[in-house]
Amino acid sequence: MTRAFAILTFVAAVAFAASPFVSSGFNGFAPEQFPVPQDAPPVQPAGYAFSIWGVIYLWLIAGTGFGLLMRADAPGWRAGRAPLFLSLAVGSSWIAVAQISVIAATVQIWIMLVAALVALVRSGRSDRWLQAEPVGLYAGWLTGAASVSVGLILAGYGLVSETVAAFAGLLLALVIASAVQRVRPDSLAYPAAVIWALAGVIAANLAPLNVGVIGLAGAGIVYLAAMMLRRGRG
Repeated sequence: MTRAFAILTFVAAVAFAASPFVSSGFNGFAPEQFPVPQDAPPVQPAGYAFSIWGVIYLWLIAGTGFGLLMRADAPGWRAGRAPLFLSLAVGSSWIAVAQISVIAATVQIWIMLVAALVALVRSGRSDRWLQAEPVGLYAGWLTGAASVSVGLILAGYGLVSETVAAFAGLLLALVIASAVQRVRPDSLAYPAAVIWALAGVIAANLAPLNVGVIGLAGAGIVYLAAMMLRRGRG
């Protein structure tokens, strides 16, 4: 069973990485997918930020491939494989679902996030750069993406204004990131991915200028960076 999960996780990582090539890709929901069209919503990072997916895909394949070939039966690798497999398997169809239903895609990405966070927490301390850190980068970006989806639904369904929705999404991401940092303070890739997402939000709000959203995202970057530095000194 241990080797079977090693194989399944690697196959899921490959399928997940291949998913953009069997679809039109994804750089954010289309404005017309919402009852209140979301054209350049302040909660969504600038388009360039989505390029992190290339690194995530390659690193997950490398990590799960190494785990399969070199650590298939290693005790330290076992606990994180099942939740990572679940997250990647669900994620393999996410782009296709996101092009059809915002609500379904939001539910799906939260399942992906929760499973990825469990995988990160369970990941062993050995082979850090091929075991925990690829999962950390993936989970970190999902933290931002899942929180953004909440903000988009709040504004896209007319529940609150776009700026209030952006505040809600950013605060949600920061609460999750702060909690994860306390549980797995050894991960560098996790906070780096969240910081990358926050930087993308800042870039998206430079024109037109949204000082409030930029200020909150900037404060989040400073906070997460300070936690990383404090951990490094410790």
